[in-house]
Amino acid sequence: MLIDLKQQPADALLALIKLHNADPRADKIDLGVGVYRTGQGETPVFGAIKAAEKKLVETQDSKAYLGPEGDMGFVEALMPYVFGKDSPSMGGRIEGMQTPGGTGSLRLALAMVKRAGYKRLIVGKPSWPNHNQICADLGLEVLEFNHARADGTTDMDAIRTALADAGEADAVLLHGCCHNPTGIDYSNAEWDEIAGLLAERKVLPVIDLAYQGLGRGMEEDAYGVRRVLAAVPEAMVCYSCDKNFGLYRDRVGALYAMVADPADLAKVMSNAHALARANWSQPPDHGGAAVRLILEDEALTAQWLDELDQMRDRMRQVRARLAEAGKTGGVDLTPIGIQNGLFSIIPFTPEQVQAMRSEHGIYFAGSGRINVAGLTMGNIDKFIAAVADVTG
Repeated sequence: MLIDLKQQPADALLALIKLHNADPRADKIDLGVGVYRTGQGETPVFGAIKAAEKKLVETQDSKAYLGPEGDMGFVEALMPYVFGKDSPSMGGRIEGMQTPGGTGSLRLALAMVKRAGYKRLIVGKPSWPNHNQICADLGLEVLEFNHARADGTTDMDAIRTALADAGEADAVLLHGCCHNPTGIDYSNAEWDEIAGLLAERKVLPVIDLAYQGLGRGMEEDAYGVRRVLAAVPEAMVCYSCDKNFGLYRDRVGALYAMVADPADLAKVMSNAHALARANWSQPPDHGGAAVRLILEDEALTAQWLDELDQMRDRMRQVRARLAEAGKTGGVDLTPIGIQNGLFSIIPFTPEQVQAMRSEHGIYFAGSGRINVAGLTMGNIDKFIAAVADVTG
């Protein structure tokens, strides 16, 4: 009976939004929800998206179904950015499909992992909380290893051990760039080593590429994906356009599967299509169509990349200012300067997180994860002073 269902806890970030909105202080700061904000605190629609949407309204001649694979023009237009211009399909070994955002892609990938007979997913901790929630819902066991050290560097010993202990029934989840929630990415040399370790093991890589272009650049942020795929026979890549095109509410993503033998690709994708049909039937079209129009138009592509560069440069400026503050109270903000993407974790205690909210009107996750894009040149000094106050 429905009344036998157990009450579930409220989503912590959604609760944080309500707390921030209810705070009457004019100088309150929201560092919780993971969306990009400008120096004025806004999350605007990209100019390139606006232009593509206008074109879409003028030229779209039907709203008929596209099928579970979605807009394949969109899927194929993304491939050179993910896999490289010279080998977008890796000799016919890669095919993709559209999904409802990066979350839809991850859900579908992990359902494929389960259907293919894998029993465990190896995940570096901390990770995006939804990774574990999806695994729990699917009945996949999660085996965790430490992703990051306290000094703000990756824990390579931990991933070496995790992969050495992995078996044929294991898959491994890797963040392609801009690690959520730590901002601590693997260096190119570390990706080289990871690719070599994966080549030695029969472990399936599942790469979550949700922030390409927000770290070091579109090409630079694809290094890990390309290095791993060059080393292994099979892999899955989960892609999100929600951040690098600013399409959060439109839910735009893609799933790509790579196989060893091109002859097996149709069979693999038939399972992806069947699982998608049972979950959401087919993905929403509007956002994906807008991305396709951008990537088909040289001028719109240039405009989009310029807007993405501006986003990345602003976040780098925020990170540089935090790093410049150095030892602040009882914490060192220096490592934030070499991290990437929207997020970083500051080692606050639960009491200090609460003090930041109650005493200073600064809201972020209880884990200490902050969205650096919520900081501006107008409020960053207030944040630094608050950190010194509650941790000193």
